[in-house]
Amino acid sequence: MTPSRIAKKVQRRLMVSWREQPTRYDIEALQANTRRVGLVIRVRWALVAALAAFSVLAAAAYATQTPISELWSNMRIPAFALVFVLVYNTYYQLTYRFLGNIAILNHAQLIFDAIVVTVLVYYSGGVHSWFWAMYSLFILEAAFILPKTRHTWMLAGVCAALVGAVLWGEYFGVVPHVRMPFVEMALSHDGVFVAIRYLWQLTVFAGTATVATLMTSTIREREAELAAASIIDDKTGLYDRHYFLRALATEVTRAEQDQRPVHVILLDIDDFGEFNRLMGIEQGDRMLRKVAEAISSAVDERTIAAGNVVSRFGGEEFAVVFAACEGEGYPSEEDAVALAESMRLAVAGVRIDDAGVTVSAGVASYPRDGATRDQLLDAADEALLAAATGGGNAVATAPST
Repeated sequence: MTPSRIAKKVQRRLMVSWREQPTRYDIEALQANTRRVGLVIRVRWALVAALAAFSVLAAAAYATQTPISELWSNMRIPAFALVFVLVYNTYYQLTYRFLGNIAILNHAQLIFDAIVVTVLVYYSGGVHSWFWAMYSLFILEAAFILPKTRHTWMLAGVCAALVGAVLWGEYFGVVPHVRMPFVEMALSHDGVFVAIRYLWQLTVFAGTATVATLMTSTIREREAELAAASIIDDKTGLYDRHYFLRALATEVTRAEQDQRPVHVILLDIDDFGEFNRLMGIEQGDRMLRKVAEAISSAVDERTIAAGNVVSRFGGEEFAVVFAACEGEGYPSEEDAVALAESMRLAVAGVRIDDAGVTVSAGVASYPRDGATRDQLLDAADEALLAAATGGGNAVATAPST
């Protein structure tokens, strides 16, 4: 395996979602994940504030039973741990919009949280500590921001291992037990008590992971359904005009950054009003669906569908963003014309009750025919008009300027 292939493989592992040619769905999914990471960061600030308030009040209460010097000795390292939380949460607060799609950083902040809680557990009584319940909060966070269910279970396993290290480390005398008020120190060396306590913690972690992953999976499925419903044309099953315009703007921006071409193909059904008059509106709707299927199949056969967008642009007009093709390199204008011709032929073969339609197609290319989304659409529309007025059932390119 070459160094470049190894680097790409590592990059795939690091990112929440990664493709050679990311689709708009990929981009929107990454944006949604970044928003979730931001929400988790804000939740962590609330947790830190709650911990700080608890620590002050608990310290005041413990001070009635424990000398201040001993109390400070116990709380010094947990205080440093909370400062560490403040530092890395501040860092994530400042960078999550840029780094929120890097999976390893999302894993790292959750593991840091678990380590901090482990410090709190150890210095607040070990097997008697109440802080172990905070692990469940971070398992919930994991289900919310990590991309795969198994990642949540892995974090639950890390939490179980960390709290187990404290409990069993104290039991076997590997680490000393930290003395706390109101605690029976002998119980930390009672094997039955430690085992039952640890078993209960494992049960809670497993229950939290199960509930969290099931709930978040259901929520994400529903989000995907709603997102699809908001961008899909209900008559043809293709993307709608609004989504197409956003996708084209995104591709033009990427094309400018990468110094590569991107193409727009507009297609219009010739004399579709006459077809509706002769065959009826219901058959016209059926024909729209058949034409949409034919166009999509032609794109799938000749290109990497994940890198392109096929949409119903309005009425009997369709639009395609052509930005990715099979093999190395990016599609040329000749590739775009060939794709348009393939779609034209595919539509010409569609029949409903022995009746068919034809389409005219116009092709425009970035940067030759326009430097913005609207300029490309104007150029493609001009090419489409030339194909239609020339007799229809033809493909034309934008005139050179």
